[in-house]
Amino acid sequence: MKVIHLRDTDEFTPEAMKRFFLVEDSPYFKIINFNLDAGVTFPVHSHDLDGELSIQVLEGSGFFLGENDTELPAHKGDILLSKIREPHGVRAAERMRILVTIAPPI
Repeated sequence: MKVIHLRDTDEFTPEAMKRFFLVEDSPYFKIINFNLDAGVTFPVHSHDLDGELSIQVLEGSGFFLGENDTELPAHKGDILLSKIREPHGVRAAERMRILVTIAPPI
């Protein structure tokens, strides 16, 4: 077992996205914490792989982004579920912390 203290990853870079790898060595999944300053966009992208991902909002609010300019409101406690091949991204309206889980890891 392993305990990860998310409070240790509560850092922001002005006008940028900060990335913390929380679990990067599992052959089954990867968990990544991203911290986005207000107004920052994690660009819409996809991966040419099979698998799934989730994006959970830990703090703040903004929008989950998708193809064709799709924007879905994203608030603390919300989780987006998506195929890895499906375009996905995030835009922070205010400082936003997200937890991304990818299975299998990429």
